[in-house]
Amino acid sequence: MPELPEVETVRRGLAPTMEGARIARLELRRKDLRFPFPDGLEARATGREIVALGRRAKYLLIDLDDGTTIISHLGMSGSFRIEAGPLSDAPGEFHHARSKDEKHDHAIFHLEGPNGISRVIYNDPRRFGFMDMAQRSELDLNPFLFGLGPEPTGNELSAAYLAERFMGKAQPLKSALLDQKNIAGLGNIYVCEALWRAHLRPTRAAATVVTKTGKPSKQVDLLVASIRDVIADAIKAGGSSLRDHIQTDGSLGYFQHSFSVYDRESLPCRTPGCGGTVARVVQAGRSTFYCPDCQK
Repeated sequence: MPELPEVETVRRGLAPTMEGARIARLELRRKDLRFPFPDGLEARATGREIVALGRRAKYLLIDLDDGTTIISHLGMSGSFRIEAGPLSDAPGEFHHARSKDEKHDHAIFHLEGPNGISRVIYNDPRRFGFMDMAQRSELDLNPFLFGLGPEPTGNELSAAYLAERFMGKAQPLKSALLDQKNIAGLGNIYVCEALWRAHLRPTRAAATVVTKTGKPSKQVDLLVASIRDVIADAIKAGGSSLRDHIQTDGSLGYFQHSFSVYDRESLPCRTPGCGGTVARVVQAGRSTFYCPDCQK
C-alpha cells in the first residue's frame, strides 16, 4: 500500500494541473470503490474550482472553492494519471497511461484550467481505494482523519512528544510507531528504515527508549531525526513504487533501490563496520526487517 512519501509524490505531480482549475464535470463510472461514493459527489464537485491540493497522513485532500474537501485514499492499487486535452498548451503535455483498460478508470475529473483542458483519471483495478467528502473546517472530525497524530515532517513531532506517548508502553516499538494516533502516515517500510537508522530494535518495548523520569533519551532524539530524514529522502526520491505504485508522470519512484534494511533478509547490514546480516520477523502480520547486530 502506498505510504506517505508515495502520496506526497502524487500530490506534487497533480498540483500543477489541478490547482486553480475548474471541475467542468466529475464523472463517476461506478457507485463505489471500497466504500460507496458520497451521495451527490458528482453534482457537488461539478463547477467548483480546486483551490488547493493537500495531504494528511496517507490521504490526498482536494480543496474546493465552496469550503468542501474531497478526501482520496489510493488503497492497494489506486493511481492518478493526467491526460491533457487538445486545447492544452501546458509545457511538456501530459499523457501518462498506467492501466489502459478503461473498466478500471472509476473517477474522471474533467478540468478547465489556465493551461487548457485536461482530465485527471483515478484508476484502481483492485478497488481498495475510496473517496469521501467533508467540510474543510470539519476535517479533523471526519472518521478517516479523526484522532490522527502529528505529521512525521511537522514541527509537532518532537522527542518530548514521543517520550510522552511511549512512557509506560509495553507494546513493541515498531507497533507504537505504526499507530496512527501517535504519528500520522508512517507505514511498514519507512518505520523499518527509520528504526535501522536509529539503531533501535523493532521488537523492544516502546517504554525502554524513555527515561525513568519520562524525559526523552538520546535514542528518542535520534529516532525523531531518523524518521524525518527517511521520509524526506523518500519524498525527494519520488516514492518507493512497490507493486502497483506509479507517479503521475508515468515514471516509477526509485527509493526502493536505496533501502538499507527493508526486504533485504539475509543480506549484509549496510551500517558501516557492522558486519551483521539482516533478519526478518513477523509482527502483527507484517514483515519486519532489522539487523540483530547493530539494532539494540
